[in-house]
Amino acid sequence: MLQDAMFPVVEIPAIKLNNDGHDDLSDTGYKFIVRKDTGKVLSCMTNSYKLVKNETIMNIAEPLIKKLGGVPSEVNVLSGGAKTHFSWNFPKQIVKMSKQDEMTPEISIMNSYNGTLGLNILAGAFRLICLNGAIIGIVASKYKNKHIKSNISLDDITNVVEETINKTKLVFKEEFPILAETKFRENHLIEMLKMFPDYANTIVTDKVIMDKPKTFWDLFNVGTNVLSHHMNRKLDSTHGLEQRLYPKIKKLAYTEAKIAIS
Repeated sequence: MLQDAMFPVVEIPAIKLNNDGHDDLSDTGYKFIVRKDTGKVLSCMTNSYKLVKNETIMNIAEPLIKKLGGVPSEVNVLSGGAKTHFSWNFPKQIVKMSKQDEMTPEISIMNSYNGTLGLNILAGAFRLICLNGAIIGIVASKYKNKHIKSNISLDDITNVVEETINKTKLVFKEEFPILAETKFRENHLIEMLKMFPDYANTIVTDKVIMDKPKTFWDLFNVGTNVLSHHMNRKLDSTHGLEQRLYPKIKKLAYTEAKIAIS
């Protein structure tokens, strides 16, 4: 699975032609990032861009993730190799939220050769009943670093990966049980409704009437269901609401349970 993203990538200086049609070997300040096995040009970047290869990242991160209990779940190579998304889940860290709802931590590492992504590492919560990789809106920890020579330190990857995984496991252990055990009241539903656009309020209300949620975890699931199935996922506003929903529900739950958020 991982081998699909381990193709060789090289840097080739970008040259320009003189007026006589011959190569001008002077520095243009740019270089091409080329996939060597296919010859495909993945991007043209400035010389300040630092090439961070998938193979280099995986040689550092994959053994550590495996040691900490991670199992490869998905590798997506996009745009002919210009972008790659690696995912692992941690099946031994399953948390049972209800009779029909189980959660497992998952860590994702994203990289690109065209400048659209730096080295991104994030971890979150995914439903076991939805193993297609659809995140439900909980990002417990994240790390982003642009591909700039002065910015990238591969020595940091080990620490970042380990810290990301441990922080996510802590969220599962400490935060999720509070949401699953604390019941919400009508004013909490009203607070969540304020987050959604007007057209979605009726959908949320109908879903509450149908599902009869009791805990803050149930309420969060109502919100994520509407976001996933009834709102336009191509809009930035939808993704923004996804990112804000869990922190809001968590804050309401902690307040109701009279627990201070650290």
